[in-house]
Amino acid sequence: MTTTNTPARRTDGNQDEQSRAEAQRIFRAVALLLARYEVRNLKRIFDEFERDILLPILLGEIALHNLGELENGREVKESAANEDGVELCGVRDLRPCNAYSIAAATGLPRETVRRKIARLTELGWINRRRNGHLYISSDALAKFGEVLFSRELPELLAIADRARRLMRQ
Repeated sequence: MTTTNTPARRTDGNQDEQSRAEAQRIFRAVALLLARYEVRNLKRIFDEFERDILLPILLGEIALHNLGELENGREVKESAANEDGVELCGVRDLRPCNAYSIAAATGLPRETVRRKIARLTELGWINRRRNGHLYISSDALAKFGEVLFSRELPELLAIADRARRLMRQ
């Protein structure tokens, strides 16, 4: 049995093709919008971290590791207080990490991670205990938390709104 193409089927095919083309146009517009944001953001980060792009990656991994358990509502057993009982970053309980776990998480060589952690410590953005445990400092949380909430987060949310509007077209 042979099927013949009727004008209705051709029209439906054209509509499907037009719909796909429109969807691709919208996705390209959203991708471009997000790429512009990402490039601007990378440039800002590059400048804020002494033009060393590995520093924010490592700081971010350490912070996410430290704070991740708190976000999940889990209680952390080890205290982030230093040997004198002073809180290291304004939060009593954080999940510790070390250079080895950060190297594994980032895929960077351990020696590179060790050197960059030493630099982050010099900058006062990481606290390192004698046992090698790493914690984000209150200075880093204040500095980058303030930047995130004052500039980057509102910008990202505005871009998300624009992307949603494009997707509804």
